[in-house]
Amino acid sequence: MSVNIEYIKYNNIKIPIVFEKDNKLPTYNLQLVFTNSGYIEDNNKPGLAYISANLLNEGTKKINSIKFANKLENRAIELYSSIGFETFVIELSSLIDNKNEALKLLINLLKYPNYNNQTLKKIKTKQIGILKQKESDFDYIANRELKKVLFKNSPLENTKLGTVKSIHSIKLKNIRSFIKNNIILENLVIVVGGDISFKKIQKDISKLLKNINNGKKNKNIKFKTSDIKDTKIMNKQTQQAYIYFGSPFNNKNEKNKSHMLKVTSFILGSSGFGSRLMEEIRVKRGLAYSIYGYIVNNKSSSSFNGYLQTELKSTNRVKELVIKIIEKFVNNGVTQKELDSAKKFLIGSEPLRTETLNQRLNSAFNLFYNDLDINHNKQELENIENLSLKDLNSYIRSHKEIINLSFSIVKD
Repeated sequence: MSVNIEYIKYNNIKIPIVFEKDNKLPTYNLQLVFTNSGYIEDNNKPGLAYISANLLNEGTKKINSIKFANKLENRAIELYSSIGFETFVIELSSLIDNKNEALKLLINLLKYPNYNNQTLKKIKTKQIGILKQKESDFDYIANRELKKVLFKNSPLENTKLGTVKSIHSIKLKNIRSFIKNNIILENLVIVVGGDISFKKIQKDISKLLKNINNGKKNKNIKFKTSDIKDTKIMNKQTQQAYIYFGSPFNNKNEKNKSHMLKVTSFILGSSGFGSRLMEEIRVKRGLAYSIYGYIVNNKSSSSFNGYLQTELKSTNRVKELVIKIIEKFVNNGVTQKELDSAKKFLIGSEPLRTETLNQRLNSAFNLFYNDLDINHNKQELENIENLSLKDLNSYIRSHKEIINLSFSIVKD
């Protein structure tokens, strides 16, 4: 079986459908993905998308959250909403025998969201409690403050959870407006698969689309990562230092170089033991409990990011060491041994990333969303296999911008 991209026309809108028929198990999985509709759309109320998704997890106006949850549980149906920075997702999964009942519940949710002040109060109270707990989560604090440095004056400087102040300010009218402006046909991509034909899926989808309004399509926006080297330090009572670091990664017009990006990220820091950062800082010098680095390459942003934990007395030494390691990496490139190890792992582990229906559907959606061919992954593996050391090091040297590191440090 393989994933296909199909289309359905509704209200003069061409809606893409990422679909795979898979009869290995009698299951059904449906995702309504609204693009450019995550917390990128929070505007002046950080946490609004997250609260809106949580409200859709609280049943309907006609069936309260407990009864709604019982209906789901009795039929082994999962129905929940979640957000990313760029997406708002409503996901439904069930056994194929319970598909019709599952779709009825989803339609009721779309028709009658639980716009209730008591429900909103409960969600906000819970959210504020989570934010209070985060005040002693030093990883969260360091990461949050790094975003403020790298993406100042953009939606990316906020977290999806919002702040205590912003959560207090959110009212039902804000949630109504968010859902009205973002949960619309123009933003919709449907991701669906299971033991069902596409013809039957078309019938299911036509029933759903009647309950999603038209609106104005949200635009794709690319946010610039700051290249100004900066360091932000937060003093807290802690036994170790939490260091988060990041820099720009300029990926303009590099779709055909995704294999080089993947190999570069793997060797520099995302492969755990064996990565350059781990080898130099933990293995050789014993200066970190853990360290990781990776390249983020999204539609809305691209950057190099990393984090580590170290002894308080080693904070400055480790910071300078990270800078030197990355400078050396960019200027001198990688070794043949590092490239061979990366090839072996990335090619060998690919089957693990496409084992399940959900993995394949999510991978296909990401390819479609990023304007890549549905067979891109297969071509990427071939490109990795044929990648030469000369070409990889030339690519790495072309990205000197990642040397412009900023740091966010929590320490005592």
